[in-house]
Amino acid sequence: MSTPQSQVGARSCPVAHNPLTQGSPIDTDGPRVSLHAPEFAADPHSAYAEMRRRYGSLVPVELAPSVPATLVIGYRAAVRILNDPERFPADPRTWQRTVPQDSPILPLLEWRPMASRCAGAEFDRYRRAITAGVQAVDLYAMHDIVEEIAIPLINGFCESGRAELISQYVYPLVFEVVNAMLGCPAEIGQQVAAGTAAMLEGVDADKGSQMLAEALMNLVMLKRASPGKDITSVLQQHPAALSDEEVSHHVSELYGTGIEFELNFIANSLLLVLADDRFGGSVLGGNLSSRDALDEVLFNDPPLANLLVSYPRQPILIDDVWLPAHQPVVISMAGCNNDPVIRGTELTGNRSHLAWGIGPHACPAQSLAYLIAQDAIDQLLDALPEIRYDTSAGEPSWRPGPFHRALTALPVTFPATPQLNVRNEHKFMF
Repeated sequence: MSTPQSQVGARSCPVAHNPLTQGSPIDTDGPRVSLHAPEFAADPHSAYAEMRRRYGSLVPVELAPSVPATLVIGYRAAVRILNDPERFPADPRTWQRTVPQDSPILPLLEWRPMASRCAGAEFDRYRRAITAGVQAVDLYAMHDIVEEIAIPLINGFCESGRAELISQYVYPLVFEVVNAMLGCPAEIGQQVAAGTAAMLEGVDADKGSQMLAEALMNLVMLKRASPGKDITSVLQQHPAALSDEEVSHHVSELYGTGIEFELNFIANSLLLVLADDRFGGSVLGGNLSSRDALDEVLFNDPPLANLLVSYPRQPILIDDVWLPAHQPVVISMAGCNNDPVIRGTELTGNRSHLAWGIGPHACPAQSLAYLIAQDAIDQLLDALPEIRYDTSAGEPSWRPGPFHRALTALPVTFPATPQLNVRNEHKFMF
């Protein structure tokens, strides 16, 4: 395995040779740690440790070529920032004027009329609507929905004795669950997924953004004409009186987090259960629950490892470092969760991580995300109790990107098993 220094890319030299020291200004023309390099994705934990040694809690990074930012890897600094939206608003409009228009990161972070990109009264209005939409989901009905989606997917590979779980199980399951919650027909959902993937991967990001916008507006128009018991309809009917454009952007965010977050949440947790002896035997044997595995993933490999972006209104001093005005400050949930200052040795039942965020921008769908992930994992383990990670495929590999912690594949083997009985299908409604 390569050394931590070589695992972390930088614009002109690796971290080990970066001349900045703790307490230096982040607003610098010097080398920055590249979060978009494949080397970072391959071994981020070594990278975070080296960052902490070199810089302390605040690290000069590059989100994309020529797009500087500050990465927060200190837990206490992150809590301070997340609880101070007045000094650290989430509105990127001043910043985005300085970013090259062809930058692959711009479509993912640019301003949109939705809660996660706004501050003040705009944020309050949008947050009330999106929270109402999420709370309208019937958690009891969701158990049945996950089961009805999971069983046919498992039947598609259970007789073969092997599978690639991301493409054959996790992604299609999450995709159908999100479509059901939003009241979205499959053909529109496919367009949404393709556009979101292009934006997250930074490949054809402009085309992906256009595809996403068109698909979401088609969904909004459909639900205006024929509302249902779904999140899209709740957003449209909320007293906040969101416009069609505002509804489409909030639905876009639900797709982005619902698919990317939930997919990685389930896949990373399954990898832990199947490949780690501490969890594999215990979860399958009943000593630990899948919920314990989910919690450890939220600590160690959160599905969105670096996000919760804010833009200081003016230069501000944090931990003896000056953060420049209107430049991205990115919270590393993975780095902060593993900060030795707060990290304990026992994770079972410990949920003090930052994977959901804290403060006014904390995720409003935590219970829903937990439920979907736990049910998806339990359905698979109940159906295939002897399932194991396929070690012949080599070590797990990870998709590069500054924000997510995402496996490229999750191959498994198991004894060939007869198909499960499929319950009578019914239309997903909440």
